[in-house]
Amino acid sequence: MSDNTRNLIQRYYDAFNAQDMDTFLGLLTDDVIHDINQGERETGKAAFSAFMDRMNRNYREQIVDLVIMTDASGNRAAAEFTVLGTYLSTDEGLPEAKGQTYKLPAGAFFEVRDGKVARVTNYYNLQDWIAQVQA
Repeated sequence: MSDNTRNLIQRYYDAFNAQDMDTFLGLLTDDVIHDINQGERETGKAAFSAFMDRMNRNYREQIVDLVIMTDASGNRAAAEFTVLGTYLSTDEGLPEAKGQTYKLPAGAFFEVRDGKVARVTNYYNLQDWIAQVQA
């Protein structure tokens, strides 16, 4: 079971890196819970899709150095990775975008149900990101 979960999380990040939002969103349950880094909890695939639309408009990101860990049941997983990004367009409440690049360590926690991602909680250091794009 944990191999299936590891493969699911790998496909999740492969689709993210390929900007293949149809595949990416297809890996989520309809009632997916998304805990946004230092933000609110959103529920549902439509909310996740809207979030990704905003992210893809404002940022171009690739996930590298990906390490995936799962529990024995395959119901939980965690990922540690580095985000390589470019800040394309100013995101509301954040510094002005001028094409700045950044390299940010990050992580995510997952709950898996019926072979799909049912919850994802993302974490990165927002102050580190701000310092990089203001430099």
